[in-house]
Amino acid sequence: MPNGLITEDSLRPHVDGLALKLTLPWYRSLWLSSVGTLKVTIDGAAVPASDLAFELTGQRYTLDQLPEQSETLWYLQEHPLLIVRRDAPITLGETHDVEIFGELRLPYMQIAPGQDGGPGMYVPNIVRQSFTLTATDADAAPLAVVSDVAPPPPATDADPFQLGLTLYSASAEFRAGWYDFDSLLGRVAELGIGPGIEIVASQVLPTYPHVSPEFIADWRAAFDKYGFDESSFGANLDMGRRRDRDMTDDEEFEFSEILFRDAAALGFPLVRIQSAKPALLRRLLPIAEQLNLKLAYEIHAPMGPNAPQVMKVRDVYAELDSPLLGFVADFSSTMHAMSPTLLRAVQRAGLDDEAVAKLQAIWATDASMQERQQEFIGYLKSRDFDPGRLGAFAHLAFNMHGHVAPQEWTDIMPQILHVHAKFYDIDENGLEPAIDYPELVRVFVEGGYRGYWSSEWEGHAFAELGEVDPLLLVRKQHDLIRRSMRALQPA
Repeated sequence: MPNGLITEDSLRPHVDGLALKLTLPWYRSLWLSSVGTLKVTIDGAAVPASDLAFELTGQRYTLDQLPEQSETLWYLQEHPLLIVRRDAPITLGETHDVEIFGELRLPYMQIAPGQDGGPGMYVPNIVRQSFTLTATDADAAPLAVVSDVAPPPPATDADPFQLGLTLYSASAEFRAGWYDFDSLLGRVAELGIGPGIEIVASQVLPTYPHVSPEFIADWRAAFDKYGFDESSFGANLDMGRRRDRDMTDDEEFEFSEILFRDAAALGFPLVRIQSAKPALLRRLLPIAEQLNLKLAYEIHAPMGPNAPQVMKVRDVYAELDSPLLGFVADFSSTMHAMSPTLLRAVQRAGLDDEAVAKLQAIWATDASMQERQQEFIGYLKSRDFDPGRLGAFAHLAFNMHGHVAPQEWTDIMPQILHVHAKFYDIDENGLEPAIDYPELVRVFVEGGYRGYWSSEWEGHAFAELGEVDPLLLVRKQHDLIRRSMRALQPA
């Protein structure tokens, strides 16, 4: 993620010396136990770990205490302080060179389960940043947004799909505090986006995994105010919440049941699931039946509908034979090119034109994701280019961009319960340059899909904060989808 742990307004005077106002470098809230490593250098001098303290909502922790905090949530909109003890406090206006290194573990992205009761392996999020910062006591002001957009054409009974968005599309802006929950929904309404609203629970709920009565009241008031509908509730399963071991089977069930009841309390008809373990699904299906919730496993790049992992889920579904079980189709799986937003990011990181062309050529081959990634890393090393300069991009370029043919969705069309209309860019012609939306619309219309297409702008994985207005892009994507739908309708 290009938006890291610190920003240009992070350096703060502090009675103990100085403090760095931190931003969570991910799109969702994480447990403090997810924080594995924090290292700081000030003006070229490494700060000893014993001189660092982490303060969240008034509670201070030493760095070696953080891995134990599996019950403490670092909510996405909270900005804890990393306190650096010094002989004398800095003052406002002082300038210092700051380097920070952080390594976080993503507790829902398991690479391999633990053995003999030990912890599993999880995808890391590694952050390295260097800034020359001036000490301040004021937060940076959000960029102004342009709201002068004509209202969209009204929906018609002939439109095959309902449109909406996932609030994940504005992850970076929400994390930075440019919006609170109500003002974010207000901006969505102002642009004529909707009516479907999808959330990622771990991003939006301040009391995750629980939903509070106060949030339910605010949610219902906002939906009444703006005329929105609930479309999909995004649930994660934080198997690696604890550092010493994975969740037990019972803990996975209990954690999932909490989220299912949250979804029902907020009025959602569908939960997007990311774990389809047969034993877990067998236990959760009666809860879903009781709450009248559909469960949809997300098919995301680099997989497609016929990937071996998805075929295993299809086999489980055939065994359980329930109309409540289905899939979320995420269009990251069906891209015909790499997104320009990603290519701009790797160019900023130092790739020249030859390397960018090589990246695209390797991506377009039929090798596995891991094989393509390793080929690209080998190419970089052959040119004496450190792959570490790209951060996560060397992985994300292949993991987040699949190139399955759009027609493959027809193989599971009756089981597709929700669509993530993933996109990264809208060009000057009103098209998504890396994803063939007119063709996807045709495939889904002819396949008989009738449900929500939930716009999901994921450019925040590659773009800098403020580089574009993601909600304005969502509105442009809705215009593209409407044009594509109506081009298929009889005159």
